[in-house]
Amino acid sequence: MRKALIVVASLAVVLGGVGVAPAAQASDAGTTWTSQSSIPNNRWRSVTYGNGLFVAVAYSDGPGIVSLVMTSPDGITWTPRSTPNKSWSSVTYGNGLFVAVSDGTDGVMTSTDGITWTPQTITLNKFWGSVTYGNGKFVAVAYSGAGVTDRVMTSVDGVTWTGVSPPFQEWYSVTFGNGVFVAVAGGGFNNNKVMYSSDGITWTALAPPDNRSSASVTYGVVGGSGLFVAVSTSGTGNRVMTSPDGINWTSRISAADNAWQSVTYGDGLFVAVSTSGTGNRVMTSPDGINWTSRASAANNAWYAVTYANGLFVAVSDTGSGNRVMTSGLFTGASPSTLPTDPTAPMQAYGRGVDGKCANNAPIWVNWLGIATEQYNAWGASWQQWPNNGTGGFVCTRQPYFTGATNWSVK
Repeated sequence: MRKALIVVASLAVVLGGVGVAPAAQASDAGTTWTSQSSIPNNRWRSVTYGNGLFVAVAYSDGPGIVSLVMTSPDGITWTPRSTPNKSWSSVTYGNGLFVAVSDGTDGVMTSTDGITWTPQTITLNKFWGSVTYGNGKFVAVAYSGAGVTDRVMTSVDGVTWTGVSPPFQEWYSVTFGNGVFVAVAGGGFNNNKVMYSSDGITWTALAPPDNRSSASVTYGVVGGSGLFVAVSTSGTGNRVMTSPDGINWTSRISAADNAWQSVTYGDGLFVAVSTSGTGNRVMTSPDGINWTSRASAANNAWYAVTYANGLFVAVSDTGSGNRVMTSGLFTGASPSTLPTDPTAPMQAYGRGVDGKCANNAPIWVNWLGIATEQYNAWGASWQQWPNNGTGGFVCTRQPYFTGATNWSVK
């Protein structure tokens, strides 16, 4: 396996001189899955992508646990991060901010970079199951908690939250698409297990087909038209339902009667993961209607899946050191020209034939050295390109100016 090498050169020269093009998504994205190392072995429940970083959050197993977030620039190499010790159930990214929600009072934390987290003070004592971002605001839904009110809360900044009283139900998942928030319920208080809202404040509930309870809902675009897709942990052959508008829903045949916990959409494909099944804990669909079983990387309890830049990433509640699996080929950031001053820096990294980006490349493969890079010392080092300088894929990272003439990367 060839190591990924670092290129510090004008991308115009490198890309033009050796004919390198940005990596395209692998054709097996969503269909072929690979286990990745996950440290620590926490109960990972949600994963998202933003600001060049995959971020996963976990439930707490008891006192003393402080690394309930892990981050990765490429879905492969993961780093634990310190957090408040709570059972974090969902994380999203919007308007430059990561927001995670958990059970109980003060069940919100925020981060601008996914690494340093700040707990927020909220008085809404609920079991928050899901959070999303859309229409300029964060919206979270709850599946339990004291009383029957305030099972939705909204915030424009992730810090100040306002409770909203939607129709009473166990709301497990919320998403946003085409100007509409849609939430689905997994409870049995009544038949109204879907609700929708244009502003996250005024909600209308309705009964889905077959009185279907759902665990997760997402939004994608199929053939130029938007589609909401929800998946369920129960039912016989009908554990999927779809809607073009969040109002009119149709039952669909699932690939298997597994406990489907999460569904996402990326680059023309819906992907769902489950906590049950034998070797078939993934299913995919190009249209939300026709579903195909896929082999999961391990028979773990896969609770969440997300997509970014050519790569699907799923996280699990169980397993030993393998609580992440990936499918596809991460393409990284889009290429651009090199900076002329410290205000717009970029470094380009070659990627080896294994298709992995260099996360923390050692100095010996860096022509000039990451930590001491000077903005006026960019050199023509295309010779370090993978495959003996004949071309390869491009990964990018964003350095930041640390003072004087020094750079660091993130």
